[in-house]
Formats: sequence, C-alpha cells, structure tokens
Amino acid sequence: MSTSPAHPGSPRSPAGSESDAAVRLVALTHAYPDFFGRRRRITLRGIDLEVAPGTVLGLAGPNGSGKSTLLRVLCGLEPHRTGSLFVLGGHPLDRAVRSAIGWLPEDSPFPPELTARATLDLAGALQGLRGKELAREVDRLLSLVGLAERARSRLGGYSRGMLRRFGLAQAWIARPKLLLLDEPTAGLDAQGFEVLDAVLAEARSNGTTVVLASHLLTDLLGQCDELCVLLDGRIAERGAPRAIVGAGTLLDVYRRHARAAGGAGSSA
Repeated sequence: MSTSPAHPGSPRSPAGSESDAAVRLVALTHAYPDFFGRRRRITLRGIDLEVAPGTVLGLAGPNGSGKSTLLRVLCGLEPHRTGSLFVLGGHPLDRAVRSAIGWLPEDSPFPPELTARATLDLAGALQGLRGKELAREVDRLLSLVGLAERARSRLGGYSRGMLRRFGLAQAWIARPKLLLLDEPTAGLDAQGFEVLDAVLAEARSNGTTVVLASHLLTDLLGQCDELCVLLDGRIAERGAPRAIVGAGTLLDVYRRHARAAGGAGSSA
C-alpha cells in the first residue's frame, strides 16, 4: 500500500544522521490527539529499537499494546511525538525511503471500484516501476498470490481471503527493502498461508527487512528471527522467539511481565 505522507509536520530525524540498521528508534513516543488536537492517549512510550538489515522481527502484544501504531509510524502514516526515527537511513516521509517500504495494514483498504491489475499497476508506478518491468512484476505477483484469473475483476467483488492475498501482492511489489506486515494471517484462506510463506521466502532471499505484527504464536515462531514483546506501549522483552516463549504461550509471557511489574510496584 502506498505510504504517502499523511502528516507533513511530524518530527523528522536530524539531517545527515545515519545508521547501519534498517530501522532505528531512539526514545520514540507517540500519542493520539483528541478532537481539539490535545494529546490524549499515549500509545508508544520511549521505544528504543534497532533492526538489522535482512532481519525478520516479530511484534507481539495484546490489543492496545502499540503494535499497529508502531508499524504506522515506521511507514510514515503516523507522526511520532518525541524521540528519533531512522528508516533505511532516512525518514519515512523522504521520497526515496517511502518508495522502498511495503506496507500491509490489518484491514484491506483497497479501492473496491478498481481491478486487481489496475491497483497493482498504480502501486508499482508509485514504487518506481514502469513499462514492461511493471507489467512483468504485476503478472508475476498475481500468479504468486493465485489471482491471475481474477486480475480484471473489481476488488469489491473479492472475498476477504482474496483481499488479504491481494494485499500481500501490493505490499511486496517492487521487492521493497522494508516490508511491514500487520496481522498478515488475519482473514487468510488456506491458499493464503502458502502465499505468505512464499512472500517471506522471497523477502529473505532479497535481503529485505521484515517487521511482522501478529497475535498467532505459530506466525512468530515459524517466521521470525527475533521477537519483540510490546506491553502498554513499551518494549517489555526482546530475543529469540523460542527463548522468550519457551514451552508456554504468548499469554503466559504477558502474565509473567504483569506479575513482574506488580511486584516491582509493590516493592517501590
């Protein structure tokens, strides 16, 4: 999905700042304003995070923990409040950076009146593809996600599973350097799980950095190199997925941190 700048007044990283990391956040905060523009609900609290190029990072956390907001900040759809944000050596609102980001939102906000091919043509053009190269990439992706026979059908007639597969195609068009996936298995049909595996395999082969938010432990254990647990807008834990989860569940992880926070509060 195109990540056109929605908030041109958002804080930007200092000019000339560079990092070898594909993503680097320093003391980053975010808050949603109320109707009058006042800060109302803090959603990200002092996030410090570095993601090396080519890493597949999983984001886990209960509803409201800040996963989706963090992804929206990374792709430039939400402004951060304070702190520093570096994505692919720049800022998500920089044109060169924006064209190197692929984004799959949790919902499927695609224009229902357009066909799959027309929408991918537009998405590819926004990513810098032209002419025969664009046509080849659109054909390849429609085949990859199993929608070649429905290429000229309007998206409004697609099932939810088909829309999720289409969403993976539009996020992966032009093989971006950073791929952001918000609940990629939500609403997938049986074929869609194979499509997701294929896209992530291509991403690894391409050296693409992937940040994947999911509620499903199978997604995080099977696909991710590292796991980052978000609780109440803070990074509670980061490490190898199996080392964090062990033989338990994500709920066990959340409860462990809740007990630790409660114990720290009572002893303070």
